[in-house]
Amino acid sequence: MNILVCITHVPDTTSRIAFTNDNTEFDKNGVQFIIGPYDDYALARAVELKEQNGGKITVLNVGEADSDPTIRKALAIGADEAVRVNAFPSDSFFVANQIAAIAKQGEYDLILMGRESIDFNGGMVHGMVGELLGLPSFSPVMQLEVEGNSAKITREIEGGKEKLEVSLPFVAGCQEPIAEWKIPNMRGIMSARTKPLNVVEPSDNATHSEIAAYELPAAKGAVKMVDADNVAELVDLLKNEAKVI
Repeated sequence: MNILVCITHVPDTTSRIAFTNDNTEFDKNGVQFIIGPYDDYALARAVELKEQNGGKITVLNVGEADSDPTIRKALAIGADEAVRVNAFPSDSFFVANQIAAIAKQGEYDLILMGRESIDFNGGMVHGMVGELLGLPSFSPVMQLEVEGNSAKITREIEGGKEKLEVSLPFVAGCQEPIAEWKIPNMRGIMSARTKPLNVVEPSDNATHSEIAAYELPAAKGAVKMVDADNVAELVDLLKNEAKVI
C-alpha cells in the first residue's frame, strides 16, 4: 500500500500568538511549531495501515525551510520518505494545487490529511485535492479500515455518523478517534536522520487570495455571578445581554 500523508507546520496550541508589521504578519519569535494535530491522526493511522498491510508512507508538506524539523518528526513516527514543496502556504487553493501535482507523480492508494489545519481552520484542502485529482474526498473521517482495494470509513455528519464503503484511491480528511497519536522512539528519531527529505520547487505560484491583516479575538469580559435561586435574573441576562436565547 502506497500512502501519501499531507502534514501542516503549525504553532503549538499553547503558543502565545502575536502579529507584527501593523498586524499583517504572524510573529514567529518564541513560537514552538508542531505537526498539525489532525494531521497527526492521519499519520498515526497510516503507520497502522502500513504495519497491517505493508507498503510505504510518504509525508508531504508545503512550506519553507523552517518546516524541516516538523517533517523529520513525521519521519521518526514512521513515514519512509518526505517531500517538501519549497513555498509559503499562502492559501488553500495554492496548497491543494501543490499536493495534487505531487500526487500525480506517484501511484498512491490513499491520500490522508487532517480535517483542517489549526492555524487557519479552513477545512478546504482535502476537497480541493480530490477535485483536482478526480478522486472522491471524505471528511471528517473517524474510522478507516482497508480491505484489499476497498475501504470502510465512518465519518461525522450533522446529527450523527455515516458509514461508507469506497474503492481506492481516495482522499480523506481525518480526525479523532481514527487512531492514537504516536510518539517517536529513539530508534525512530535516529533513523529519521537518514531518511530522504526531498525539496522541490512549486509547480506554479498562482494564488487567489492574500492576507490583508490579522486580528486577535476580543479579550474575555468580566464574569457576572447570579444567585442560584434567581432564575429570572439569569434568564434576563442570557436573553437581553448575552443574547443567546
